[in-house]
This record gives sequence, C-alpha cells and structure tokens, in this order.
Amino acid sequence: MADIDAFVKAEAEALVAELSEWCAIPSISTDPAYADGVRRSAEHLAGLMEAAGLHAEVLSVDGSQPAVYAEWLGAGADAPTITVYGHHDVQPVDPIELWTTAPFDPTVRDGCLYARGASDDKGQIHFQVAAVRHLLAADGRLPVNLKFFVEGEEEAGSPCIDGFLDEHAERLACDVIFVSDTGMYAADVPSLVTAVRGLMYFQVDLRTAAGDLHSGEFGGAAPNAAAALVELLARLKDADGRIAIPGWYDDVVDLTAEERAQFAALPFDAEAFQLAAGVSALPGERGFSPLVRIGGRPSADVNGIWGGYTGVGSKTVIPAEAHAKVSFRLVADQDPDRLRPLFERWVAGNAPKGAEVGVRWFGGVKPCMTALDHPGNQAAWRAVARSWGIDPLFTREGGSGPERALSDALGASCVYLGVMLPDDHIHAPDERLNLENYFNGVRAAAYAYEEFTRPEVAEALLATRT
Repeated sequence: MADIDAFVKAEAEALVAELSEWCAIPSISTDPAYADGVRRSAEHLAGLMEAAGLHAEVLSVDGSQPAVYAEWLGAGADAPTITVYGHHDVQPVDPIELWTTAPFDPTVRDGCLYARGASDDKGQIHFQVAAVRHLLAADGRLPVNLKFFVEGEEEAGSPCIDGFLDEHAERLACDVIFVSDTGMYAADVPSLVTAVRGLMYFQVDLRTAAGDLHSGEFGGAAPNAAAALVELLARLKDADGRIAIPGWYDDVVDLTAEERAQFAALPFDAEAFQLAAGVSALPGERGFSPLVRIGGRPSADVNGIWGGYTGVGSKTVIPAEAHAKVSFRLVADQDPDRLRPLFERWVAGNAPKGAEVGVRWFGGVKPCMTALDHPGNQAAWRAVARSWGIDPLFTREGGSGPERALSDALGASCVYLGVMLPDDHIHAPDERLNLENYFNGVRAAAYAYEEFTRPEVAEALLATRT
C-alpha cells in the first residue's frame, strides 16, 4: 500500500481547505429554504468523488433530498465489496448568536475546523474520499471494490431511505457496510462503535372534560388532565429505573462478558460527565453504569409535556386536556413493531380514573448490532490501532440512525469508523472537527481497505454472499 502517512503530512493543509469549501455549502435538509444548498452539496461531493477517481452520480427517489452514489469496482469478484455510508446534510444552526464564527464560514482555530457539518458528517465522509483519492493516485487501484451511499436527509430522519433502498439495493450490494457517522470516546482513547440503538416516538393525548373548568367551582371534585398525565407518566418506570411495561425486556440481548469488559475499560469520569451535561445526578436503571445504560440498555424519555394555562400571570383553571411526547431507545433485538402495541395497551390500562387517552405513533427504527468478533470489526480494529498507535476499545452508540435499514436491505453487517468526539458540539453552535482525529481517520480508512483483504477476513466476508 502507498504511504498514506506521507500523503496526510504533505497534503494536510490542502485537505482541510477542500473540506472547508464543502462545509461552506448550507445543506440543511429539514428546512425547505435550503433545498438548493442540499442539491449543491450533493453535486459538490460528486465532483470530489470524480476527482478522486470514482464514478459518481447524484440520485433521488420519490422526492427525496439528493443522495450521492459512487463506485470503483476494479478489484475483481474475488475481492470484498465495501459500501461506505454517511450523509451530507446538516442540522439547522439556531441559535445563530451563540456561534463564535459563522456556521457556514469554516474557520480553523485551536487545532479544529469550526463549521456546521464539519464533524457530522461531512468531515467523516471526506476522510474516506481523501483516502481513496490517494490510493488510486499512488497505486492505480484499490484493494477492495468500493461503493459510497451518502444520503441527503439523515438529519430529517431518513424519511425516504426505504424507497431508495428498494430501488437501489442491487446496486448497493456489498459484503460489509462501512459506516462513517459515529464517534470515539476521546481523542486519546480511540474506540469503535459496534451497535446503535433503535428508536420509537409517540404522542400521548389525555382528556378529562369537554373544556377547562374553574378551579374554584370544580377544584377537589373534577379530574385534572395535567395531573392525570403526570401521574400516568410517573408509572412508566419502576423504583429500579426499569421501564415498567410488561414484556419490554423480553427480546433484549444481554451484553457479553467481553462487552462488559470493554465498557469497564473506558476511563469514565462521572463528575466530568455530569459537568458536561449540566446535571447534578445520573439516574437510571439500577445495576448498570451510565455508559452501559446509554449504549447497551433500553431507555424511555418524556421529550415534552403541555396542557392547561402557561401564559403570563395566573389563570385558575382545571385543564381539560394534556399532551406529552414520549420516546424510547431500543437495543438488540427489540423490534418497534412488536413493542408499539405493548406501549399502547399499557397507556390504556394505566390511565387514571376519569381520563380518556389516545396514543399517536410517529414511527421508529430498529437497533443495529454487529458482534465484536465479526471479521469486519476485527479488521477495523486493526486499522484504527495502526493509525492511532493505540489499541482501541469497542463501545456502543446511544443514538439511532438508518443502519439497520441498510443492513436488512443489503444483507450485510455494519462496521463503524467514526472520529467525532464528545466535545465536538454536534448539532449545537460551534460544531467542530478535531483535525488530528480527522487525519487519523484518513489513515485508518486506507488501512481498513487493506485489512478487509486479509485472507481470513476476505474469506469470511465472501462466505456471507447470497
């Protein structure tokens, strides 16, 4: 393999400039006002991929925001085929006044590139493309067949990904999905994600009367919708912090001894974590550390609650209705379709006396997990160890994404190489990308392509082809 380290050292400034030019394009997928920016971002990425030596196209299905597909398939049928996944759309920038420099005016300071999308996720796709460009320029070929699927609406919840995969599954077919949209534990503690949680989202609507009532005339006799909803939600967890819905844990895959050891090896500082979160306690399921609860256990959260009078001053009413947004994070092998009726029945069966309740379903995604001993994980582990010069740890991601949809559609497992850090201000003002981590990502991507061709890895991956 060509000297990727020499390339990174020689081209560091040019790589940052190239990434900055891309980050300057405002590709906010959730705001229709930025539709042109999303399109320009896709076209810009396609141009970078073509310059790297890939064949690239901008694709859309069913009115979706444009995605980018690219490929280099010159390694032959006996070499593994890798599909790199990520996204080029970004989060909104509000509150704009909290940015030190403008979000789409990329700026380098303190060893970081500050811009919306620098870490999530343009920087992570760019280090993959940079590695490819160097290898094709230096060697004229890649050790693997390589494809890219970079979607343009991940930050909007990937609403059209199922349609896209239905239409393009054969084209995206691969032996392993290489995801670059995750993070590492710390700059000096490299880590590899092996699982992401699933997600379910609901709205609970509760009514106790035809309209608000005077609290003087009816207080003490009439049911209160806001109080009834609070009472209902308080029953969602038991005294041990477990979700109290019968059957909720039936399909949860417990951590293996090796996974527990990997979590324990991470240098977690509870006080620092509390300080970063701005909280004074870390409540949760008894018997599990905060890290395990975030990555390896189901969770339930009330995301919002409203009802009654919330305006200026006072208004003595008994609310007739109240509402709450409730979400659940899921772990392998929990299935949103199986859990949805469990929650709906639980709400109906636990509604306080005098309350009528309804549940609205806002969809969900399945969790995705790849075993630690999967040959792809082992290959990525060696690549990160080579790049960082430190043996990485395995961990899990508490967030959710479309990885399981990709895995199910393509019949391949997900392996993760991400370089975001906890203090990169993801989705917040002053988002940034640690440049040393980015350069290590360029190296690790190149090393991973090589590691995927190790005989024992390639044989195992090719054996899964259908």
